[in-house]
Amino acid sequence: MRYELYYWPGIQGRGEYVRLALEEAGADYVDVARTERGTAAMMRMMEAGSGTPPFAPPYLKAGRLVIGQTANILLYLGPRHGLSPKAEPGKLWVHQLQLTIADFVLEVHDTHHPLGPTLYYEDQQSEAKQRTSEFWKERVPKYLGYFERLLERSGGTSITGRRLTYVDLSLFQIVEGLRYAFPKHMKAFERRIPGLIDLHDRVARRPNIKAYLASERRIPFNEDGIFRHYKELDV
Repeated sequence: MRYELYYWPGIQGRGEYVRLALEEAGADYVDVARTERGTAAMMRMMEAGSGTPPFAPPYLKAGRLVIGQTANILLYLGPRHGLSPKAEPGKLWVHQLQLTIADFVLEVHDTHHPLGPTLYYEDQQSEAKQRTSEFWKERVPKYLGYFERLLERSGGTSITGRRLTYVDLSLFQIVEGLRYAFPKHMKAFERRIPGLIDLHDRVARRPNIKAYLASERRIPFNEDGIFRHYKELDV
């Protein structure tokens, strides 16, 4: 099957967690919105008056299925490509962890847009400074500390033990994104999460991921995505 991934063409965003899974699996897929007239095709599907139209990208077309929401897409892809357990308890556990990552990704976004996405960053800069301070003081230790403890408890090389899952790929992206957006904060914090840093480095060395990161398919971080670098927030 050739998958069709629909996501905004100029940012990594929430679509990147799906891209990483597809790349690690060596799956055949096309990033539709990055093709000619692909964005228009993406919008038409969301505006469809029948079927199961998605609310927003990312969404995945797999045969006749149209699957929206990052965690939902990964729930579908995981057991089909060896990136999650096939048994129900393990599959739901990995899905639960991905939903927790989704919560954290929203909090990352809210560091630069605490008053909402319809306002420009410049219209909420003072609030963003306050939100970022609380983010690093309270929220990062809570979320990343949780995943660090899970890694320690697993006794393996991934969050669930020995076998890599899509959650490990997503945690790689979290570390990458925080390093881009908050290099000073992250440099000071990394000593508290040695397991996650080691996981990040091992994922980066995996052949398929290494090749993807060096390719043009990997969209660079920028100030239109979720992870944004503003010097005044990284102090």
